[in-house]
Amino acid sequence: MMRQKIYLIILCLLGVAKLSAQERRLENRPYTDLRPFHFGVLVGTHLQDLELLNAGPQLITGDDGITAEKLVSVDQDRWDPGFTVGVLGEVRLSTYFQFRVAPAMYFGTRHFTFHNLTDLNANGEPTEQRQELKTAYVSAACDLIAAGPRFNNHRPYVMVGVNPMINLSGKDDDYLKLKHFDTYLELGLGCDFYLPFFKLRPELKFMYSLTDCLDKTHADKIRDKNMLQYTKAVKEARSKIIALTFYFE
Repeated sequence: MMRQKIYLIILCLLGVAKLSAQERRLENRPYTDLRPFHFGVLVGTHLQDLELLNAGPQLITGDDGITAEKLVSVDQDRWDPGFTVGVLGEVRLSTYFQFRVAPAMYFGTRHFTFHNLTDLNANGEPTEQRQELKTAYVSAACDLIAAGPRFNNHRPYVMVGVNPMINLSGKDDDYLKLKHFDTYLELGLGCDFYLPFFKLRPELKFMYSLTDCLDKTHADKIRDKNMLQYTKAVKEARSKIIALTFYFE
């Protein structure tokens, strides 16, 4: 009998909490979503990763003219953080759909580790080389947003889009170099929060490169032939980014 009373009290509390959560409140900026077009700014952080397809054994000719088989494996062994800044322009397509263009810049650094399985150290272990590749991308994301109905001062949504990027980084003396142009597929979700003076939109999205972003012509520009065993160790690379962005509209 006591157990049934406890269950009844819990159900009543849940019912009250549900009714309280659905209680209508005074809306901030009630007409902001009716504008046909509006601007905003964005700031955020992101994590970069690179899927590398290793080439396996390679025949490398060194500066001494001797050709030998080399085996080097490469990986980016962590998600490297960065930050994002930009602006946006958004068009209202209908009650539940918006189209957004968001030019932005992505800054970060990728860390690569090269494991030379051919040239061993005194302990018989593979020798290692490391590279820090600073990245600076100029992007222009084009996203379609599908939003749910607004309730009080929040409105959830999902988004999908494409994001072409121009890579401004890379040096000729790096082991690995990325192409100057890449395109990403974007998938994400977020929520609009209507504050008294502006709308805040936190958004989490996953970005995946649609093309091989490795610059395969980079090996032809290497002057130090001893670097070729590291440069040619990778035959394909695809970039991944997880971005947390805050839009202020």
